[in-house]
Amino acid sequence: MKFTILTFFFVLPFALGDMRVGFYSSSCPRAEDIIRQVVQRHFNQDRSITGGLLRMHFHDCFVRGCDASILIDSTNGNASEKTAGPNQTVRGYEIIDNIKRTLEQVCPSTVSCADIITLATRDAVAMAGGPRYNIATGRRDGLVSNALDTDILPGPNSHVSEALKIFISKGMTLNEMVTLLGAHTVGFTHCNFFSNRLNDTNLDIDLAAKLKKTCAKNNPPPVFLDQSTPFVFDNQFYNQILLKRGVLLIDSQLALDPSSKGLVSTFARNGDNFQQRFADAMIKMGNIGVLANTDGEIRNNCRVFNRRS
Repeated sequence: MKFTILTFFFVLPFALGDMRVGFYSSSCPRAEDIIRQVVQRHFNQDRSITGGLLRMHFHDCFVRGCDASILIDSTNGNASEKTAGPNQTVRGYEIIDNIKRTLEQVCPSTVSCADIITLATRDAVAMAGGPRYNIATGRRDGLVSNALDTDILPGPNSHVSEALKIFISKGMTLNEMVTLLGAHTVGFTHCNFFSNRLNDTNLDIDLAAKLKKTCAKNNPPPVFLDQSTPFVFDNQFYNQILLKRGVLLIDSQLALDPSSKGLVSTFARNGDNFQQRFADAMIKMGNIGVLANTDGEIRNNCRVFNRRS
């Protein structure tokens, strides 16, 4: 099957605080090129990093805002977001570490970890065939990371109405929620997140049988959320869930709930529309709760807060 990869370019017409497109053009002109090059090396070795980075970015922004608090390692005195249940299977930390080490050699104490997550995710989406878009930078890194704060994250067994309350609390709409969940087109999950619904009548019989065999294995492998084109950022996820092939309950519910099924059908028919909407939604999500100007800090190591006197 041949796929046509379309390219979209979006530019924010305004600045948030001191945030703007090309924020590092003077202070670290090579920043975005360096981030893209490191992501490309990892992508060439493992195309699943797109889904991993998307999940990291989403889990970061929806807790304390897009402040890289998800990257902090726990200490004896603090259990960080990274150790919380919803983040146990988040992947891609080594990519962020590699980017940060390289940038610190070129432009010390200049590029924030929050911007690295945002830009690395954008680049990984484009590498998988998704939209290309410009995004404002100038985020600063947060000074708090607490495992208990992750309770807000929607779970794989959420219903549409439950997940929507969380998205609305972050300033996002129903349309944007359905759009952002389209990121599952390049994601995968594990049996413990869906094994309770293998006899669900809203799950395709053949897929259910396949998943039962997979989950019966010792150390079962991950399961793709898009059973058609799992490494291509396209609209096939929406076609899959309309055919009752949504692995997670929340995915299945998107195609069943009266409030969301219309947009699911629209995206299933029109991949170009989905890609444009996705870029817009990612730009908006990337501005949730950002720290800018003199708030927060620029971490020297993304895993630890800077030492302060």
